[in-house]
Amino acid sequence: MNSNYSLLFLIFFPMLGALVTYGIGRKNKRARDFSADLVVVVEFLVMLSLALQKGSMEGLSVPGVCGMGLNFTLDGFRKLYGLVIALMWMMTTIFSREYFIHYRNRNRYYLFNLLTLGATMGVFLSSDLYTTFIFFEMMSFTSYVWVAQDEKKPSLRAAETYLAVAVIGGLVMLMGIFLLYAQIGTLNMADLAAACGASRNKPLLYAAGVCMAFGFGAKAGAFPLHIWLPKAHPVAPAPASALLSGILTKSGIFGILVISCNMFYGDGNWGRFLLVIGLITMAGGAVLAVFSVDLKRTLACSSMSQIGFILTGIAMMCLLGEENALAARGTLLHMVNHSLIKLVLFLCAGVVYMNLHKLNLNDIRGFGRKKPLLNFVFLMGALSIAGVPLFSGYISKTLLHESILEYSASGLFKAAEWIFLCSGGLTAAYMTKLYLALFVEKNADAKLQQRFDSMKHYMNTESAFALTVSAVLLPLMGIWPHQTMDQLAQGGLEFLRGAELEESISYFSFGNLKGGLISLSIGAVVYLGLIRPLLMSRRTDAASGAADTENGEEIREYVDRWPKWLDLEEVIYRPLLLRLLPFVFGVICRALDSLVDTIIVILRKTVYRDKGIPYELPEGNLFTKAVGSILNGCAFLLNKTFRKRNPITRDYVHQLAMVKAALAESNTLIGRSLSFGLLLFAMGLLATLVYLLTGAL
Repeated sequence: MNSNYSLLFLIFFPMLGALVTYGIGRKNKRARDFSADLVVVVEFLVMLSLALQKGSMEGLSVPGVCGMGLNFTLDGFRKLYGLVIALMWMMTTIFSREYFIHYRNRNRYYLFNLLTLGATMGVFLSSDLYTTFIFFEMMSFTSYVWVAQDEKKPSLRAAETYLAVAVIGGLVMLMGIFLLYAQIGTLNMADLAAACGASRNKPLLYAAGVCMAFGFGAKAGAFPLHIWLPKAHPVAPAPASALLSGILTKSGIFGILVISCNMFYGDGNWGRFLLVIGLITMAGGAVLAVFSVDLKRTLACSSMSQIGFILTGIAMMCLLGEENALAARGTLLHMVNHSLIKLVLFLCAGVVYMNLHKLNLNDIRGFGRKKPLLNFVFLMGALSIAGVPLFSGYISKTLLHESILEYSASGLFKAAEWIFLCSGGLTAAYMTKLYLALFVEKNADAKLQQRFDSMKHYMNTESAFALTVSAVLLPLMGIWPHQTMDQLAQGGLEFLRGAELEESISYFSFGNLKGGLISLSIGAVVYLGLIRPLLMSRRTDAASGAADTENGEEIREYVDRWPKWLDLEEVIYRPLLLRLLPFVFGVICRALDSLVDTIIVILRKTVYRDKGIPYELPEGNLFTKAVGSILNGCAFLLNKTFRKRNPITRDYVHQLAMVKAALAESNTLIGRSLSFGLLLFAMGLLATLVYLLTGAL
């Protein structure tokens, strides 16, 4: 296979495989599962073979598609993330076979799962922002089906939120792309730095950058566009949640990297803007996760927090400019770490859900006791994301922390450092909560705990393979960071415009260990001083009001103490977008409409006095009057001859005028109807697409 055309293979092979798999699934379910596994395994092997090739690949263009054509490339960064994408899709698809065994609409899931794989590859392999946008929107619409998969009310509501954020974000992003293209005349990522550097209209570049960051940030789950994350993950199937958290959020980060590393490289204003967003996202997600009592919701809020860590790293890259060696490596490695960690943790959550069909910590408490494999896999993910030394998460967090220290010792950045360390501490606290609830504490129901302990076959061999292989990567990369993580980071530095290190990093020196130990100490304080005493309460007997006990010990349960009035979606976004804005604009439009009518009436009564039209008919028109008069004449003759006893009394002039009026009213209603407008819009859109695809004038 020509290496250039292999880029098209990576994108369109999964899409073709989706259609074939769907067709097979209509006839044979087992063959469908085998077909889906085959598609993702082939995708992984092709991506692996390309990743092992040295150097960047020459770009590939498909001219004439959608007017500007499609453009792709494969450099070190894209090789790394393409491999992560292919690996995660392979593992989640293997796990899906068992997870979905009792689900309806499995054919639909596999169809859109593979379509989303192709679209996501298209995003990361794109070499210009127009191609990125096309596949980004395609990915948003195909992944919508993941959230709505079980078609229950919470799922459909979360899917509605997810799609609304994706569509609004996409439209704002497209506006930014238009502004950028109008200003510099190119959307090619390789040309952005030079073109933006030569531009004299900096405010317009900032406007374009903010619009595009809005769209990409919506997908990444950055504050204040994070509202879909805590809602979508708990209701989506666990394999889809792993991909939503681990990969689709990184597609948003990919876009922000393109903007920051090319349009605003070394720009202090842009760096400070991203730093504020990153710190709020980091701390806000961690706080939400601490208060959550749902397993997958906690992991979703954790994803929001880790996206904040990555955004902070991108901000430091902008602020440090040509001295961004630590920040660039930390940002890239934390992207990879977060993807792999959430693959492990969400698949563990999937094991819990497919056995219990529950996610509340009080219901699943004690499930993991006497399940050593699940315990090991979850522990690898928990220790890594908490930043414990000898695990991969520690390496990337250390690099990010050191980049903050490297920039400045001013008060602002001292505050940023402590927000970073405290957010890391909160991460350790909520992961401790999850681990102890699942694997150490006993369930309040002794019989239920006995059933949990007796479960021996809680996942099949394929699922165990997917979890174990994914989990083993995390300590391997953490124990030998120079041989693994440093090599991974080196390949992606060109895309991030990262500087070379002046000397090798001693990851396990006391100075570097100190930051991780501070965060872990904060985590211990938060868990013992907040979660245990305040976010857990005694369970009382409903009849007596006395505390329930088990073997002489009080039974404590997790309590959701997060205030409902802090739900941004329900308190601000939905009332604002669905009630307040329509009401305000409705009042304004009605006022303007009344004003125009008043002006017209005044003009007709003064300057343009109403005058009758000499030939104006009281009803109908000349045609209806002529035909009606002929029919009236015929009726008169019939009444004088054949219809004397039963004369015709109709006035055909009036009747035809009424028919004309009815037809005119129907046409007016059709012309004003939404469905008619949508039909015309669809016809126009179809004509536009045909024009763009054929390139005809």
